[in-house]
Amino acid sequence: MGSGESTPRRVSFGLDEDDRVRILRGVKLSEDVLQRMRNASADPRPPVNNKENLGQQTRTSSTSDPQPPKTQARTTFPDTKEELRKRYEQQQAIIQEELAHIARKEREAARQDITRAVQRERVQTRQESEKAKQLGNQLEKKEMELKVLEAFYKEQITQLEKKNEERFKTSAEQFHTAATRSEANIKQRNVEPVCSNLQAQILNCYRENREQTLQCSDLAKEYMQCINAAKKNLLVNHG
Repeated sequence: MGSGESTPRRVSFGLDEDDRVRILRGVKLSEDVLQRMRNASADPRPPVNNKENLGQQTRTSSTSDPQPPKTQARTTFPDTKEELRKRYEQQQAIIQEELAHIARKEREAARQDITRAVQRERVQTRQESEKAKQLGNQLEKKEMELKVLEAFYKEQITQLEKKNEERFKTSAEQFHTAATRSEANIKQRNVEPVCSNLQAQILNCYRENREQTLQCSDLAKEYMQCINAAKKNLLVNHG
């Protein structure tokens, strides 16, 4: 059924006891064809007993012709063969017609199958094309949405950078203003070394008496008294 051409079929025949075609092998025939074959194989003449016919022919030939009976039997045998041949040809024609009809049906069925397959392929191709188009439209929409979001976030980042820059400038200005005010409010003080002479004497004493540092204890006490006196003087003068 899948191809457009029919495969040749082999048909064999069988003869019954009366040398008539009765058996067909290799093809399944319809009831209509079998009936036509039965009609074609029917003997148009009434059946005659072979023995009686042979006796009549023998008596007739004995009165008219001195030929033996075997010669008369030979004259009737070709007629039977000719009838068999004609019936065989008729049956062969019927079978060929049936085979051609079956082949036409098979070709028509094959064409229908091919047509349905082509239609299915076209429908499937059209559906896939529509799906691809829908996916393409969805991708375009997504790309547009992403572009809109990208522009939005870029604008937000730009605004945040501007705000941060403005805040930094404001903070820097406020810091410089506060520093200027603080410098104006704070009095400048002169720092002078306290008890510098005693400090130099103690250092020299420690260098000279590294192993006997107790000899410098008097200078150390005097240096501490000088420092305490300077602290008291500083507290009194600056309140």
